[in-house]
Amino acid sequence: MWPFIKKQFFSKSDNELIVQAIRDAEKETSGEIRVFVESKCRYIDPLHKAKKIFFHLKMDKTRHRNGVLFYIAIKDRQLAIYADTAIHNAIGEQYWKDVVNHILEFFNKENYAFGIKECILEIGDALRSHFPYDATVDKNDLPDEIIFGR
Repeated sequence: MWPFIKKQFFSKSDNELIVQAIRDAEKETSGEIRVFVESKCRYIDPLHKAKKIFFHLKMDKTRHRNGVLFYIAIKDRQLAIYADTAIHNAIGEQYWKDVVNHILEFFNKENYAFGIKECILEIGDALRSHFPYDATVDKNDLPDEIIFGR
């Protein structure tokens, strides 16, 4: 069993801002975006932790292999974005580094929710350009709510 705890790291309005950004980003793409937030990362490399969570959440089961996970450890000030193979290969390594650098600009100003929102919308644009929405087959496979860890 994975230890999910309903600990709130964001205000209600910040939480709603992030969830709405996920919904807006996914409107015109078959891609899926999820956000996992916890207090501390017990791994040296947050990308390794993000990958583990990604597979535990079965985000690799999307039809087009185009899921993206934001992993954030608030107190440890760690962040990683893990993307499934198809979207990662379509966009390339440098894109993900640029997104992380962009979100860190917001985090350094302690503007977490707005930074997450902006980067989710940015990734949504990339997903839309490579994996446009097809109403005949696409559906929202994964919940849009933020997942809170310990």
